[in-house]
Amino acid sequence: MGNRLSQIATRTGDAGTTGLGNNQRVSKNSLRVHAMGEVDELNSNIGVLLCEDMPQDVREVLVEIQHQLFNLGGELSIPGFELLKEEAVQALDNALEKYNSQLPKLEEFILPAGTRGAALSHVCRTVARRAERATVALGNEEAIGDAPRQYLNRLSDLMFVFARVLNRLNGGDDVYWKSERMKRSDA
Repeated sequence: MGNRLSQIATRTGDAGTTGLGNNQRVSKNSLRVHAMGEVDELNSNIGVLLCEDMPQDVREVLVEIQHQLFNLGGELSIPGFELLKEEAVQALDNALEKYNSQLPKLEEFILPAGTRGAALSHVCRTVARRAERATVALGNEEAIGDAPRQYLNRLSDLMFVFARVLNRLNGGDDVYWKSERMKRSDA
């Protein structure tokens, strides 16, 4: 693949527009650009999470997710283009099944806390939910495939599971919500 980014500061966006992958110019505040930005932020947060200690198999799943999020960003950048495949959604389903089966059953809500790696995974989960909302909003206005929405939905679930996995990495546990505090305040 040749050099795609020969010039970084093009100044073409100074007026508040940006170019899509099909050379169409749109407002930087458009739903499409918003969804692209949310996916980019999610990918960047996963990059931060990858700086943490974690099992190699979890690391490999996260690196593959980064590649798929880049595919998703590419798909969002070109109206009518499909780049994210159903196999990517299935890979998340498989990872969810594998890693969740290794965890004890939850009987209470947990807080987004614990080890640094777990907390960062929870940040990725919430950013994935935001990216999903932005993608749904775009899909309400323009035709997009099912895979982007499904991928982000599954990914947020997987990031929740990975938070639990990473909490156990150093012998930790989930941080449970103390619901009895709520019960006492309702009395």
